[in-house]
Amino acid sequence: MIETDRLILRPFEPRDLDAYAAMNADPQVMRFYPMTYSREKSADSMAKCQESWETQGYGFSAVTDKEGAFLGLCGLSLFSAESPFSPQVEIGWRFVPTAWGKGYASEAAKGWLKFGFEEKGLDQIVSFTAVPNVPSAKVMKRIGMTRHEAWDFDMPFLPKEHWLAAHITYRMQREDYFKGESR
Repeated sequence: MIETDRLILRPFEPRDLDAYAAMNADPQVMRFYPMTYSREKSADSMAKCQESWETQGYGFSAVTDKEGAFLGLCGLSLFSAESPFSPQVEIGWRFVPTAWGKGYASEAAKGWLKFGFEEKGLDQIVSFTAVPNVPSAKVMKRIGMTRHEAWDFDMPFLPKEHWLAAHITYRMQREDYFKGESR
């Protein structure tokens, strides 16, 4: 579990499924994903996040406020799909609309960067998003990541002509974390 000023970042628990499934079924939340998730796909996704925790010692996790209200997900995951940088640890996030615009994504991501670099000793963490997803790219910049255009790629499981296929990539290297303002 990671605690920030306002948030708790922890592995998913069965009690999170209703809120997680509702978030993943929301077309507004999933507007930069190829599709919304069914409850079954959300349950499968949660199980994969838990498996990542068990095998790698980190994973995408629930984000709650200090009172326990579910706000979304954020965490680290090993990205191994075909890309110019694979395999590499990625950081990602997804939040419910009521949590947008409050700095939660940046706060949670900074907590995960600290965990990745200080606790896990990672050398580098990447983040990527579909080109139209300007809000996520802004978070990447806000947390101190830098654009790495040489690693931009087309998501391998989408047709090249799909409006979400083209992805931009940001990264943070260990030495940049320790000299930067992300801490």
